[in-house]
Amino acid sequence: MKTQTHILNLALAAFALLTTTTSCLNDTPRDRIEEEQAISSPSSLWINSVGRLYNCIGSNEEGKGLQGTYRGIYDYSTFTTDEAIVPTRGADWYDGAFWQRLYTHQWDDNDQELYNLWCYLLQSVVQCNDAIALIDKHKNILTQQQWLAYNAEARAIRAMFYYYLVDLFGNVPLLKSNKASVSEVYNASRTEVFRFAFHELQNVAPHLANAHSNLQGEYYGRITQPVAYFLLAKLALNAEVFTCNNPERNTLQQGTNIHFTVDGQKLNAWQTTINYCQKLQAAGYQLEQNYADNFKLHNENSSENIFTIPMDKNLYPNEYQYLFRSRHYNHGKALGLGAENGACATISTVRAFGYGNPSTLDSRFKLNFYADTVKVDGQVVRLDNGKELVYMPLNVEIDLTASPYIKTAGARMAKYEVDRKGFLDGKLQDNDIVLYRYADVLLMMAEAKVRNGQSGQTEMDAVRTRAGMPTRTATLNNILQERLLELMWEGWRRQDLIRFGRFTQSYDLRQALVNENKGATTLFPIPRKAIESNGNLRPNSNF
Repeated sequence: MKTQTHILNLALAAFALLTTTTSCLNDTPRDRIEEEQAISSPSSLWINSVGRLYNCIGSNEEGKGLQGTYRGIYDYSTFTTDEAIVPTRGADWYDGAFWQRLYTHQWDDNDQELYNLWCYLLQSVVQCNDAIALIDKHKNILTQQQWLAYNAEARAIRAMFYYYLVDLFGNVPLLKSNKASVSEVYNASRTEVFRFAFHELQNVAPHLANAHSNLQGEYYGRITQPVAYFLLAKLALNAEVFTCNNPERNTLQQGTNIHFTVDGQKLNAWQTTINYCQKLQAAGYQLEQNYADNFKLHNENSSENIFTIPMDKNLYPNEYQYLFRSRHYNHGKALGLGAENGACATISTVRAFGYGNPSTLDSRFKLNFYADTVKVDGQVVRLDNGKELVYMPLNVEIDLTASPYIKTAGARMAKYEVDRKGFLDGKLQDNDIVLYRYADVLLMMAEAKVRNGQSGQTEMDAVRTRAGMPTRTATLNNILQERLLELMWEGWRRQDLIRFGRFTQSYDLRQALVNENKGATTLFPIPRKAIESNGNLRPNSNF
């Protein structure tokens, strides 16, 4: 079986193939093998084409991977919002004001980190195109069914990367093959790219395995039919935003006026979202009885998780650095691990959870945060001066340098069960990284129903009941807050705030920029380096 062990060990074969075909030497390097030797069977073709693409999804390199590392998709989707912040703590975490710029929305097109993120996403698309071409080139060793499956999986992965590109950058190059020259690479409109990603997922879904990707086995960690359905639901839910090419100049279309053809029916954006959420219900996903079980040390059997980055500290190089980044140094030491004493929740977030009022405190608070006096194995963790380590959730500032709580301000990330035997200070853990899960599906369906003039009460009640919380009327405002409570630390907040028209407003400690309400910051700028290296590329403001 092509388990994730095979996927993450394919790099050597893929690298051998890549260097053979791109080397500037006239002679083939003696430690490389020819393509025909590397690809001699359906399984070797899969490893060297589709399989190698999974190296793009998790990572241990800064700016790469869908989650787990710093200064990539997750950080741009989290620390630009009212959910969380990386405060400056004296000499720690200033980093050239990078984290402050994220929180205050003062990035620009010259930021190296944005350029790195741009390159990661576009290079991943290019690798998908190379994989598709390789599959076609060696089609003769495949059955028709194998060819359809391999081709569908590579195209689905490409569509997933375009989903992130449309979300973050908007008007991006639409690369459909590996034959395009640099002179042919130019921005397509956000609407065109959005429609491409949506139709690709629709077209390939019937040829993807109808398997639960989070479960160990042949399709563990892979793009399967349910993962495609989740992405289709997300695309449709955000259709108003994703079909707006220039947020500063264009008015959003109403979701009721944006249409898709689904199973032969013409549906509006909200009906489309509901349809694909119902397909995930029919696929057998359900809420785990215990919220925390989705994030426990061995969470491979979750009935709720839809798509994960497989983790095994003995097998895979993918890292999950966020717990390490958040804990105080002595907290990490008490766990036998490391820590960087950085990220924390914002004041508005802990207040949304009801912190400070035991009668209204959300049950998910203690699962998502370390707050107040810190204990490990029943023992109070102490600072170097002997005093108790006490996290102070309400004493957060953008710059804590002059604060008496410089090292202790902020509720810290919990969420995932700590792997006490983790490697690299805990960054190599055995908990799979949760990317998409069924609770999100229920909240998407609740929101789409409300936006379509229906009731989303049943779906919202299911999420709150599982958390042991009383029911709350399924209004759009309440659904947005519920998404924060349920999906804290999971990387969805920026997209949610933009969809609800809140991203450009003042919130928590952040003051909106002058004229930000026009919408420019809802897209990240096409990096200047990218435009300078290719005269065909244009800034988003030109659309």
